[in-house]
Amino acid sequence: MSQSARRDPTLRVCFLGLMAAMIFVLNMLRIPFMGTQLHMTNALCVLAGLLFGPGAGFLAAGLGSGLYDIVAGWGAECVITFINKGAIALVAGLIAYRAAHSKETTRADRVRIVVGSVLGALTYVALYMLKTFIFGQIVDGLTLSGVTASMLSKLPGSLLNAVFSFIVAPVLLFALRPALRGAGLFDKL
Repeated sequence: MSQSARRDPTLRVCFLGLMAAMIFVLNMLRIPFMGTQLHMTNALCVLAGLLFGPGAGFLAAGLGSGLYDIVAGWGAECVITFINKGAIALVAGLIAYRAAHSKETTRADRVRIVVGSVLGALTYVALYMLKTFIFGQIVDGLTLSGVTASMLSKLPGSLLNAVFSFIVAPVLLFALRPALRGAGLFDKL
């Protein structure tokens, strides 16, 4: 890595803070759609993993979402949200960070980016269903059939948001990459 392409820690922290802030704000913007609500939050969590890698992406996604929970009055669940939303970026970053940062994107790189986005988004669905199961059984004291009904009622909306996320995140990546590269910032993230 050349001196000019070396990561700048200050710049990286600024970009991570900016991503966490965007995730925080976009938690507030929800679009009613087919009986559920679409939101950009999970797409930006995937994007955080693609742009910053698994560790830093986890932090940006988790902090932005966890802080939103605190401000919105769900402080008791902020740690769960931090982990669940961070896991989106972690999985996407583990699978696709290198492909997202390749100089010349090959077909294999594009496949890795899509697969990383899909699996990152679906990781959240799985963790959200697990949370629903545990809370239903332990906190709410529901029967197994009650928990199953609760999970089934939440699954379509979660899957719709996952599909939205793994379509939007790669589009955002490919839209941002040329501008960030042109400004000499992409390799410093």
